Order: sequence, then C-alpha cells, then structure tokens
Amino acid sequence: MEVVRRLRPPERYAFAVSVRPLLVPKHDPCGRLGEDGLWLAMRTPAGPASLHLARAAGELIATGHGPGAEWAADRADAIAGLRDDPGDLPTLAARHPLVARLAKTFSGVRLPATGQVFPRLLRAVLEQKVTGKEAHRSYRAVCRHFGEPAPGPAGLLLPPDPAVVAATAYWEFHPFGVEQRRTETLLRAARVADRLERCADAAEATTRMTALPGIGPWTAAETVRYAYGDPDAVSVGDFHIPNTVAWALAGEPRGTDARMLELLEPFRGHRGRVCGLLALGGIQAPKFGPRMPLRSFARF
Repeated sequence: MEVVRRLRPPERYAFAVSVRPLLVPKHDPCGRLGEDGLWLAMRTPAGPASLHLARAAGELIATGHGPGAEWAADRADAIAGLRDDPGDLPTLAARHPLVARLAKTFSGVRLPATGQVFPRLLRAVLEQKVTGKEAHRSYRAVCRHFGEPAPGPAGLLLPPDPAVVAATAYWEFHPFGVEQRRTETLLRAARVADRLERCADAAEATTRMTALPGIGPWTAAETVRYAYGDPDAVSVGDFHIPNTVAWALAGEPRGTDARMLELLEPFRGHRGRVCGLLALGGIQAPKFGPRMPLRSFARF
C-alpha cells in the first residue's frame, strides 16, 4: 500500500535541520536522511510502515508505504515539524541578545512530533549516564537484533517491538553494551508501552514515565521533546546542558540544574527550544578536566 500527501512548508523552513534529531548520528537502522530526503520506519497503530519525506518545487511530498501507510502520511506534517508553532518565541527571545540572534538565524527550524513514545524512550534509556558514542552503538545493535524489515524500498528496519523487548532476559542485552540497570529500566518501559502510547499529551506521558523506576526528568524530557514536539521540555540532569545555559545566558562557566532553570524561566513555554538553539549555534561552556571514558559493557 502507498499513500501520497503534499504539504506546504512555511517560508524559510529548514527541512534537514528540523528532522535530523529523529535519527541517531552517522547511521540509524530505522531511518535515513540524504539527498533523496528523509526515510523513517515506524510501527503504527495500523501496522508497520515507512515514511518518505522529500522536497519538490516548494512542497514537501510525503509518501507512506506498508499497512500503516495512511497513518504515516496523515502524521507526516507533524513528523516534519510543520505542526510546530514558535508562537511568542520572538518576543521572549528578545529578552536576551544571544537567544534573539539564534532565534532569528534558525527561524526556519521546526520541532518534529512523531506521535510515538517507545522508540524515542528506548533511545533515551540507552543514552542514560554514558557517552553518545556508547549509546548510539548500543542503539544500533539493539535495533539490528530486534528489528524486522520495514515496508518500502529503503531497506530500513522497524523499531524494536516492545512486546518482544519485554520478553527478553536482561543478560541478553550485555552483548549490545547495555548493563543490567539500563536494561531493566527498558524492560519496565516495554511492558507498559501500550499505556505510554495512549497518553494524551507530553504532561501525561511524563507523569507515567517518571513513575517507572529508572526513568527521571532527563529521560522523560528527551522522549517527549520529539514524541510530542514539546518545546518546553528541559533535560534536567544532563551532563552538559546546565553548563551551556549558564555560560550562554550569564557568562558563568559552570551551572547547576537549579541555575539552568532559573536562567531559562524568562523563556517558559520554549525552554527546551532555547536549549536547542544554543546547540544549533554551537555554544559550549569552557571544558575542564578529562573526558568521560568510552566503555564496553559487552566485555564485562
């Protein structure tokens, strides 16, 4: 089955920058972004699907493949970030010159909303307390192990089925570089994935997720930011972001979560978006001390 939908992006819409966060860097078994556009595999309520988004003559052509093609095509504008409305961001951004400049520079960037919680939650759990390289390596291994071929010609894998993940013993994740603590958190989330997918909004999903042992504000924010397109989701507990915010907004080389939230308060409603703008602008606090080492739990 194939379903095609034509979308009209806003002026200055930055397609690649907007959708890139939906994929892990370098290689994602469940998606691809290239000259031919974005390919994304998904498990929809109607069945497996893959979605292709491509620019063409000022339009965005969305093509859904597979049993879930209609669901994917109907959701395409949200996945592309076209339902995201920055609203009063320019007014709020004017409260700080750097934020104002970045908001203008990246005014074409929109926040995607996939409408799917578990795939993003899986990635967020794997990213807990490890380096990005470690997490992404584990994510690829997990997807290759649990993934099934997705519909369409892109050769993608479907994201892992929560029911299959939930039925897996924790030690089977060790070869993927995932230790018992993160694995058990992931298994708990997989067991209630259906309930998580039925949440009405980011607030309800955050409440349900953080009620699970092993899932805190950081993991919930990393999930709802792209599952629901929540522009206010702040990753409290992040290793870098408090320092980045403190440096960018107050010239302080180090910051706590409390200080970060204090500095972001004038931008409430768009606090997560402001953090994203700082990242897009390449803003980083001064670095001190050794880097976090890379580890391999598969060898433990």
